[in-house]
Amino acid sequence: QVQLVESGGGLVQAGGSLRLSCVASGRTFSTYAMAWFRQAPGKEREFVAAITWLGRSTSYSDSVKGRFTISRDNAKNTVYLQMNSVKPDDTAVYYCAADRNPVAGASTRYDYWGQGTQVTVSS
Repeated sequence: QVQLVESGGGLVQAGGSLRLSCVASGRTFSTYAMAWFRQAPGKEREFVAAITWLGRSTSYSDSVKGRFTISRDNAKNTVYLQMNSVKPDDTAVYYCAADRNPVAGASTRYDYWGQGTQVTVSS
């Protein structure tokens, strides 16, 4: 079983940058695919980015492609979301997720979730 804790959210101006972190604890983290989702007020949760357990493949939603980068450091049991050129539409609670399928992607119903971290982008 895996526990996930996100951090790094906050208030940032449009065009700025943030780096979100998700620290995982538990068993067999290195075999888990990891992902970031977000949920904005009044909207459904949406996929942001995913990375396979070896970090050799990534996927992104069209809305963040070219601006956000997902990465992981399995030695530190941590996955990151580097958010550059943020926009007000990026405002949301960002959730870290993990799945036992090492190649899980956008369509996966992930096994484990963090508590979320708020990202607010001002105009």
